[in-house]
Amino acid sequence: MWNKDEVKGKTDQFKGRVKESVGTLNGDEKLREEGQTDQAAGKVQQTYGAVRRKVGEAVEDLGHAVKK
Repeated sequence: MWNKDEVKGKTDQFKGRVKESVGTLNGDEKLREEGQTDQAAGKVQQTYGAVRRKVGEAVEDLGHAVKK
């Protein structure tokens, strides 16, 4: 199950793609670059969330193994 960081990261990536597309269509270089920045930040946040989730799952699995 995704956590809030993964969802926010995906949302930011989508928002960035929209900004980049609109900037490209309108010839607005600043908006296009802002979109690329949003996408990169979203990827970082999504990756952070995924790592956090996987570490949590590993700790949980370890806890279950210790209880056995």
